[in-house]
Amino acid sequence: MMNYFVGQTASFSRTVTETDIVMFAGLSGDYNPVHVDKEYADDTRFGKRIAHGLLTTSFLSRLLGMELPGKGSVYLEQSLKFLKPVFIGDTITASAEILEIDQDRGILRLETICRKQDNTVVLKGEAKMMMPKEGAKI
Repeated sequence: MMNYFVGQTASFSRTVTETDIVMFAGLSGDYNPVHVDKEYADDTRFGKRIAHGLLTTSFLSRLLGMELPGKGSVYLEQSLKFLKPVFIGDTITASAEILEIDQDRGILRLETICRKQDNTVVLKGEAKMMMPKEGAKI
């Protein structure tokens, strides 16, 4: 088992593009006009199109699955609170910090946060991940 410690952190950044929105809409089937229709979105409280909340959340999946705890880990739980909209062109930094380690069960509890380029928190929550160890009890 890899050596993890409470307070350990990792982060990953990505800029949201028009292509991301279109591909996510196609993959998820979520063609809500607030995401895909400029004219419709211009008349909403946001004033322009917003990214799908779960598109932003998917950056956490990439972070947790590839960085911390990393390859071979498995998502068990994720709580989410969406705080601010994400727009095309925003650079989002997904970060995670280990809050608790259950060695017996091979499970990590992590704080998860996504921030815009100006450090505005757009999403926060907690995740539980099975550590990448063969034979971990779940």
